[in-house]
Amino acid sequence: MSFYGVTDLWTYVMGAFGIILLPGPNSLYVLSVATVRGVKAGYQGAFGVFLGDTILLVFTALGAAGLLRAYPAMFMVVKYAGAAYLAWIGLQLVRSAIQKWWATEVTSEVAPQNASNMQHPFKRALVISLLNPKAILFLLSFFVQFIDPSYPAPAVPFLILSGIIMVFSAVYLSALIFLGARMAQGFRKRHRLSAGLSSAVGGLFIWFGAKLATASLN
Repeated sequence: MSFYGVTDLWTYVMGAFGIILLPGPNSLYVLSVATVRGVKAGYQGAFGVFLGDTILLVFTALGAAGLLRAYPAMFMVVKYAGAAYLAWIGLQLVRSAIQKWWATEVTSEVAPQNASNMQHPFKRALVISLLNPKAILFLLSFFVQFIDPSYPAPAVPFLILSGIIMVFSAVYLSALIFLGARMAQGFRKRHRLSAGLSSAVGGLFIWFGAKLATASLN
C-alpha cells in the first residue's frame, strides 16, 4: 500500500534523515561560512545549497544519470571540474589558516584574506552542490526504491520525497549555522584554535575533491 505513490514512507524518512546527517562539502561549507561571517552569510550559503539540491532533483527526475552514463566525456568534465573546485577551496582555507596561525594578533592583512575565502557564499555553495555527479546518481538510485511505478502521476511521489529531504536539509543546515555563529564567539579570542580548525576543514575539502576525482558511474 502506498501513500500518494510513495512506498514504505517511514523507511524513506529514516533513510533520508541518515543521508542528511552524513558530513559532506555542502554542510561543511555552510558551517565554515557561519563561523567566519555569521548567521546571515551562513543562510546565504544554505540557500545556495537549497537551489543546487533543487536543480539536482529536477535533473534526476529528467534522467540526468542516464545522460551521464550515455556520454562518459560529459561525466569526466563535471567530475574533474567539481574535484578541482573543492580542492581549490580547501587550499584557500589552509593558506588562510597558516597565515592566522603565525599572526600574533588579527591584523589587517589576515582579516581581508579570511573574508575573501568566504565571499559570495551563495554562489560558492551553489557550485559546490552542482559539481557532484555522484549526487545525481545517488538521488536517482535512492528515490526509485520508494516510488510506486504503477501510480498514475509519478510527479506526486517525487515531489513528496523531495520535500521531505529538503525539510530535513533546512533544519540541519540551520542548526549548523547557529552552531557556527556560537563557535565564532570563542574563536575571536583563540586565533590558533580557529586556525587549526580552518586547516582541518580545508583538508577535508581537499579530500572531498580527491574522492570526487576518483569517482565512477558504476
